[in-house]
Amino acid sequence: MEIVFTVLILLLAVAVSGVVARLAPFKLPLPLFQIALGAVLALPMFGLRISFDPELFLLLFIPPLLFTDGWRMPKREFFRLARPILALALGLVMFTVVGVGYFIHWMIPVISLPSAFALAAVLSPTDAVAVSSIVGKGRLPASMQHVLEGEALMNDASGLVAFKFAIAAVITGTFSLLDASISFVLIAAGGVAVGLIVAWGFGLIRRKIIEWAGDEPGIQVVLLLLIPFTAYIFAEHFGLSGILGAVAAGMLMPYLETAGGESAATRLQGRSIMTMLEFVFNGMSFLLLGLQLPGIVSLAHMDAKMAGNVPVWHLFVYIVAITLALVVLRFVWVWINLRMRRFASALRGQSGRNRKFDLRLISITALSGVRGAITLAGVMSIPLLLKEHTPFPARDLLIFLATGVIVCSLLLGSLLLPWMLKDLQLDAEVKRRRAEEMMARLRLSEAAVRSIETAQERIGMNLDENDLALLTEVSGSLLATYRMRMNAESDSEETQRAANRFKQFERELRLEAIRAERLEVHYLRAEQRINDETFLMLINQIDMAETWLLGSLNAPGQHH
Repeated sequence: MEIVFTVLILLLAVAVSGVVARLAPFKLPLPLFQIALGAVLALPMFGLRISFDPELFLLLFIPPLLFTDGWRMPKREFFRLARPILALALGLVMFTVVGVGYFIHWMIPVISLPSAFALAAVLSPTDAVAVSSIVGKGRLPASMQHVLEGEALMNDASGLVAFKFAIAAVITGTFSLLDASISFVLIAAGGVAVGLIVAWGFGLIRRKIIEWAGDEPGIQVVLLLLIPFTAYIFAEHFGLSGILGAVAAGMLMPYLETAGGESAATRLQGRSIMTMLEFVFNGMSFLLLGLQLPGIVSLAHMDAKMAGNVPVWHLFVYIVAITLALVVLRFVWVWINLRMRRFASALRGQSGRNRKFDLRLISITALSGVRGAITLAGVMSIPLLLKEHTPFPARDLLIFLATGVIVCSLLLGSLLLPWMLKDLQLDAEVKRRRAEEMMARLRLSEAAVRSIETAQERIGMNLDENDLALLTEVSGSLLATYRMRMNAESDSEETQRAANRFKQFERELRLEAIRAERLEVHYLRAEQRINDETFLMLINQIDMAETWLLGSLNAPGQHH
């Protein structure tokens, strides 16, 4: 029963942290509130204790989080920005392992060079979700947001693979760069292949179930939830990257959705459940970090002895120094890559050489390398013993430093990123996205008008006068709605204004009608005129209609 109570407490804590973050008089990212709440729950007065199993953590929390990130990642932008994403996800990881590894070994000589490389490797994965919670939605330039999301998807795998090689070097005392490079390529490519095969296989199974038994949303959603775990487990079973397996499965999902024949209800339920799981698992991962903090801090005196009998406050200086080193190396890497790309553009006769460097954007990119759950899970997986059954050197010190860097990077990003993003101009990207959206809305409305006109002709061929008049009235009403939507995307300001006012009045009247329906259905249940099953069915339909209307009311580019 203890595990059940623990899970329930963690779920409650995730919900409470969300409420506290919204009501707090000072603005801090949600992960910091969750870490603080976890630390409070671990205090003696509450005494919540959880033994952290890194393998179990990686299996339960990481696959669904990476799966939803891969699903949500815009594929066009991912492939268009593949070069900068890979430069950060692969090149920067190696640059960080070498640069920060040597820096840690120089600063704390008792940490051997292979152990320092291991710590640098586990610190290289970034957390784009934590960055989004710090800066808010839509504050970053769209291209930068896509690069950070793509980097976070890919560097989880590259960082952990580098970490495993570094740990193996500590244990065995040997390391081959050629063997490690070949193994890395095979592990990464194999993980991607397994993820794609698993997602495709589940997609095929889901389509067959729809053919045989109809589209039952419950069955489809359960199968959907199994995909990330299956991809991760299969890849890890064959010694491949389970993380990239989950990412690849998620990235394939939009294409399987369009070919699967699922109903709108299945898609809505699947997405809402994945969104809920993402919020819960992200929250739990930071709560678990907070729960580990008191125990890790309580060992600070032993860690200080392990670091060479230095004062305890030196440990916190080390944490700040490592965090700053990560930011500086990230800044240098981004700056060098921009120089190289623009130099290559100049060689090709393009104008990239003459464009000014935007140090502000480079600084924002550098500060956006916030560390999170992958780093925690990785560092906690450091083995207790070497091959000779001797203790792993400075294990507790490595865990202390990694945990401190996670918290420090969150604090640094929380303090500096909102300030650096103030008054940042996003006009060009906003206009481009608005133009793309207008084009899509216009094309959708035109397709709908053509379809209604064709259907009206087909349906009206064998109707009598009364039915034909009714059909004409219905189609006329629908055509008027779609043509008003087309006018809303017109180049004429007057036409746009009239169409938008029409849509505004229509939405407001529809919302009033929906609210009246909701009151009436509650009244009918209170009077025992309908049972709970009928009530839930009707209230669900009313809620979906209201959600759609409110979504269209708040859609970007709508003018009132």
